[in-house]
Amino acid sequence: MPEAIPSPDIYGAGSFLDQAARAIPDDARRIFEILARATPGFTQDPRLWDSVSFEGGADPIVPGALKAPVVAAALHAMCGVVANELLEHRDGHASGRRVLINTDHAALWLGTVAITKRNGLTVAELAKAGKLADIFEKDLEDGIFGTPLRLRATAVYPTGSPGVWYQLHGSLNADAVLEAIGLDPETPCEYLDEAYMVISNHVRKFGADELEMINVKKGLCGSICYTPEGWRQTQMGRALSRHPLVNYKLQSYAIPTPVVAIPTISTDKRPLAGIKVVELVRIIAGPVIGSTLAALGADVIRVNSSRLPDFNSLQLTLNAGIRTVDLDINKDDDLKKMKELVKDADVFVQGYRPGTTARYGLGLQNLLEMAGKRGRGIVYVEENCYGPDGSFHDRPGWQQVADAASGCAYVTGRSLGHEDGTCVLPALPAPDMMTGLVGAIGAVMAIRDRARDGGSYHVFGSLLAAAAFPLQPEIGLYSPEVVQKCNERFEWDAVNPALFVLELLDVVLRGWKRVFPEHFAADSPWITTLAGPWGNFQLLKPVLRLADSSSSPRWLTAPEPNCCHNSGTISWLCPEAECTEPQQEQHRGRGEGDVTQIDWEI
Repeated sequence: MPEAIPSPDIYGAGSFLDQAARAIPDDARRIFEILARATPGFTQDPRLWDSVSFEGGADPIVPGALKAPVVAAALHAMCGVVANELLEHRDGHASGRRVLINTDHAALWLGTVAITKRNGLTVAELAKAGKLADIFEKDLEDGIFGTPLRLRATAVYPTGSPGVWYQLHGSLNADAVLEAIGLDPETPCEYLDEAYMVISNHVRKFGADELEMINVKKGLCGSICYTPEGWRQTQMGRALSRHPLVNYKLQSYAIPTPVVAIPTISTDKRPLAGIKVVELVRIIAGPVIGSTLAALGADVIRVNSSRLPDFNSLQLTLNAGIRTVDLDINKDDDLKKMKELVKDADVFVQGYRPGTTARYGLGLQNLLEMAGKRGRGIVYVEENCYGPDGSFHDRPGWQQVADAASGCAYVTGRSLGHEDGTCVLPALPAPDMMTGLVGAIGAVMAIRDRARDGGSYHVFGSLLAAAAFPLQPEIGLYSPEVVQKCNERFEWDAVNPALFVLELLDVVLRGWKRVFPEHFAADSPWITTLAGPWGNFQLLKPVLRLADSSSSPRWLTAPEPNCCHNSGTISWLCPEAECTEPQQEQHRGRGEGDVTQIDWEI
């Protein structure tokens, strides 16, 4: 009997129902092996595969039919295997370290941005009390979601095409999206439900294909909500399917560069201790790459501009373990400082639209040339929505767009009992989180290969690839009976197509806290406490654990806000042999960021 069978009558065309009744840890092992076999460059050494142990509850703890938490657990295990390869290479002998993954922890990790507490208050409590913006010296949201209409510019709507829904996305400038459908952004709306109905009445004036063409022409975010099969049949879906989920490649045409040894630092045994990373990213997926590498020991500097909007709440979680700097690369002095940082970096991560960084001399080809001149290879990591090539690869997109296009929103609607095409976003921002993890895995694999063979590497993570993977036939979807059992256990509050990602997260958090409040207590083994100038933080620990606690991932510093330092107060941490502790502290010193303006495209 096949493990998964087509289920068009249950979850729509191109969906597959998992017939096996596996405990979640066993399923994570199965999916880990699927990914391990399918990922070019991933070790096929059975000894390293056997080092992985999965534990956790037998049943799903996330609403819906998608196995995103199980896939996330498998990806964390892959990261652990590659981390062990680095440790073995650095130490010169087989480590025998166990890779330990708790699948429930991996599920919670998908909602980690809502779990963090600052000075005893959760993100939701800070927001409801009106205190969230108050804790930021630089309010990067600055009213971008300031009215019900602007907030509901990001939602799933029925179109004029019968049974076809569309994901509008206000991005960080909802006015352009509202104007594109003929709606004045200043139209009075007092309530969120009212705003949804006003926008819905305008969206229904357009067919789904017409809406898609309007957004493509204007360079706006959005997508038709396809069935899984509908997405696979698109030109872009076929292009993306040619690439593995973890997508990294040696840039063999670049100037050859020699082997670069894995640094050895006596006071820090984590796999990436001594590795330098520059990030040019925003929102979730890109920052997850940096925070994951920081937990593995890397020195990560995140570059932002204080005049570019971002979500305030995300900084409370995703800036753990890193340092942030305010740079405007439209200014010659700041661009020079940026290039100075990159010149010494091992890894460069960027999350902007293709071609954007190249205009500033920071594209892939620019950095490959730089690496050749300095005689040390670089790892260039990119993340976007649609993938490295294809007709839409340079189109802007977000997690919600990936969920809509891939078929996840359609499947979620069916799992909620809708049979008329109604689409609902999945409850967690899984594509964002998993894309960040995929980018980090690719970066660690590239650092491993650079240490063995030299060279420079290109890593690519795609939101749509991450969203589409749980819909693959070999993964399978949970049966309606399994979905119902989970619903009864957690008593999830009702959800609908109007809800924003943070509202959906709040629904899941309430269900989790009802069933296992112990996971959110300050003394939970999954919670870490970090104190810093910005406050006292309780955060979800990294999912990956290595049996040797000295090398296991962890953050050493509390989150700091974006743009915390200015260009004159940021530099790489000194190697321990060359730098005293006071100097280290000076390099971590806080600085007042300049007010800057930038014209990048996300």
